[in-house]
Amino acid sequence: MDKIKENRRFMMSEFNQDDTQSDQEKGLPQPPLQKPVPEGALIIDLPKRQEMEFAKTDLYECLKGRRSKRKYKDEAISLKELSFLLWATQGMDKKSEDNYRTLRPVPSAGARHPFETYLWVFKVEGLKKGVYRYLALSHQLMLVKEVDNLEEKANDAVQGQVFVGKSAVTFLWSCIPYRGEWRYLNEAHKVMLLDAGHICQNLYLACEAVGSGTCAIAAYDQKLCDELNGADGIDEFTVYLAPVGKY
Repeated sequence: MDKIKENRRFMMSEFNQDDTQSDQEKGLPQPPLQKPVPEGALIIDLPKRQEMEFAKTDLYECLKGRRSKRKYKDEAISLKELSFLLWATQGMDKKSEDNYRTLRPVPSAGARHPFETYLWVFKVEGLKKGVYRYLALSHQLMLVKEVDNLEEKANDAVQGQVFVGKSAVTFLWSCIPYRGEWRYLNEAHKVMLLDAGHICQNLYLACEAVGSGTCAIAAYDQKLCDELNGADGIDEFTVYLAPVGKY
């Protein structure tokens, strides 16, 4: 019961209830808007989203069709479709001149956007099977690594939810908590998780627009997901994922 009460407390607002200064208030530099790209990494340019042709263009139809879908055809999605899904969830439309904030299709508390997007690519036209990271500031993909038996390792990482390994691609969002902590300190963690919900809902609607389906997943093996993505599990860790496929 104590754990339940503790979790309920986490859900409540505790803003402005102590005098501790955040690193922003101390005048410390903000963390980078995006993880650095290793030298020599393979970078893939993504198609412009303006080139996308949609299966559905009516917002009402996308909202009405939004359901969690766990059965996918053995069919690839196009790079254009993937490009649109990435833009819809974390793409950057504008960056402030002082590099303080980015404007994106999803809201984020204090414009912190504390997430990195990883992809487990199984069947995407033009891409090798493997783990990728989305570079939101330049709308590109970076190959993290090719992985043998990726489907099997992915299914292990999500505790046997085998529909993940049958998707065309699985989106994973890792949190870099200091991006939020720098501004909001102890209150950062609740609002960062709220941000994750905004991102995944955009994925649901964007999937409907391109004739695909998705299913949000919060039950996974923390260590295995982080290891597969190359996150350290402390300053960056997986918080949410969603497979995508034609249905």
